[in-house]
Amino acid sequence: MITIILCILAYLIGAIPAGLWIGKIFYKKDLHEHGSGNTGTTNTFRILGKKAGIIVFIFDLLKGTLATLLPLMFHVHGVSPLIFGLLAVVGHTVSIFDKFKGGKAVATSAGVVLGFNPFFLLYLAVVFFLVLYLFSMISLSSIVGAGAALFGVLVFPYFHFILPNYDPLFSLIILVLALIIIIRHKSNIQRIKNKEESLVPFGLNLSKQHNI
Repeated sequence: MITIILCILAYLIGAIPAGLWIGKIFYKKDLHEHGSGNTGTTNTFRILGKKAGIIVFIFDLLKGTLATLLPLMFHVHGVSPLIFGLLAVVGHTVSIFDKFKGGKAVATSAGVVLGFNPFFLLYLAVVFFLVLYLFSMISLSSIVGAGAALFGVLVFPYFHFILPNYDPLFSLIILVLALIIIIRHKSNIQRIKNKEESLVPFGLNLSKQHNI
């Protein structure tokens, strides 16, 4: 019974739409009506500013971490913490508090990895910020980061680097999270192809996007 309750709690934690609520309460803006219409970190930065963006990023990140740590906190055994983390990501992307809309799962997925293997998240952060500097696109950095996660779970255990052994469930969860992130960035991928993707105000913009 406690496992079922924690699964529901993990979903509800992930479903908290921090960006949407902060925008409505403190800025009198509905993120669905501005920018990309997304309620995640990136659109919050663009529409509400750095302070709100940082708060939403930290909140969305820790949602995934908290959900992943729920079984440890409540001494629940027999169910992998990754299942709870995945439920938080589902909550984030399909939120009951936001008419089953949500963000693109990047920060919350990172929080899940943080709760399970912080060193693997560090590797992903290096990839993310390197791509961000080279191409100036958060969307592309997120997509490449998802691909890097898949590469890592497949290759690193062979060399006993960061991941000492193959973990089928971790690999499966990473696959699911990566697919969610990539699918949620479908419109971004099209804009990147058209060289019309939104950019951050730094970096090299090597792909020469026009929407600065």
